[in-house]
Amino acid sequence: MIKLKILTIIITILLTLNSNAAFKIKARTAILQDFLSGEILYEKDPDKSIYPASMTKIMTAIIAFDLIRSGDLNLNEKFLISENAWRLSSAGYSSMFIMVGDEVSVENLLKGIIIASGNDACVALAEGIAGTEDEFAIMMTAKAKEIGMENTNFANSSGINNTENVSTVRDIMLMSNYLIKEFPEEYKYFSEKEFTWDRTGGDPISQGNRNPLLYKNLGADGIKTGYLAVEKYSLASSVNKNGRRLIAVGSGFNSKNDRSRESAKLLTWGLTNFDLIEIAKPNIPIENINVWHGKKSTVGAYVNINIYKTIPKARKKFLKVTIVYNGPVHAPIKKDDIIGKLKVTYKDELVAEYDLFAFENVKKLNVFSRLMKSINFLIWGDV
Repeated sequence: MIKLKILTIIITILLTLNSNAAFKIKARTAILQDFLSGEILYEKDPDKSIYPASMTKIMTAIIAFDLIRSGDLNLNEKFLISENAWRLSSAGYSSMFIMVGDEVSVENLLKGIIIASGNDACVALAEGIAGTEDEFAIMMTAKAKEIGMENTNFANSSGINNTENVSTVRDIMLMSNYLIKEFPEEYKYFSEKEFTWDRTGGDPISQGNRNPLLYKNLGADGIKTGYLAVEKYSLASSVNKNGRRLIAVGSGFNSKNDRSRESAKLLTWGLTNFDLIEIAKPNIPIENINVWHGKKSTVGAYVNINIYKTIPKARKKFLKVTIVYNGPVHAPIKKDDIIGKLKVTYKDELVAEYDLFAFENVKKLNVFSRLMKSINFLIWGDV
């Protein structure tokens, strides 16, 4: 018999997140994601090819963080600065202002990349890790494919002019999401507002973080600006406010002011027009399911992931979270057996479905006990 159990979570919502229609942003391409639910709240040509400019540096940092985690690199390790890296500090590009022959720690190079947006620091880190920047770019592209960035190719470590260094705002969003999820401690570098480099042969240089949203009262804590004449201005940004995190990426802003204003507008729109609802926590029983011929009459059912839904505040309807199982479930049951489904529906339309797992082992009754149980069921209808 198929059993349906409607949970007490009945929330008024609109599940279709197509409330884009009345909202406009002055960017050539843009996307907004709720971090915990993963749902896209806004998009404008999100798969249009772009030159990611300095947003490329997010992946440069990820490669270093990966190697630090694996023990193949450490923050105190120092790399010798080549003439190739130094040239970028004297060519009008954003720079950390490293000098040929300097030995610079990985941590300082990372800060120079993330905070000061130093192209010279990118090359120095790439050469120190992979030998050449070309080899490092191969590592970057491989990592991009690994995390699902299907329309991205990296040709250098900094994002400076190269027609083969391409991506999309959707892919940059995926990369930003990966960074925040996989490296929460390292991500804190992206919120630092200033970096001082005690350079060789000169006075220390202090540079502010180029992300304009860090200086607004939005709850912004990252992540990276970009600019190329051919692409104009771009920004990957994130806010973390009142338990909610949003990630926005936009490219093709006409000016620095547009980049700052429109990105803030997009993030604010997401915070004020949507709510985040927690449906279930992982590894905690959310319902007891009846068991047939078991030494226990019920078994707890749980999901193995956090389940969130993002709820538009306008045009509200009913969301229903339903447990479905073919029951009672027959013993024996092993812990983590799939014993049912948790379904999220809107107006009888299925929008999400998750496996339910047994929380514990349930042994089968012996023959005599099973017989008595069957008799009780025939007489009283009790399992």
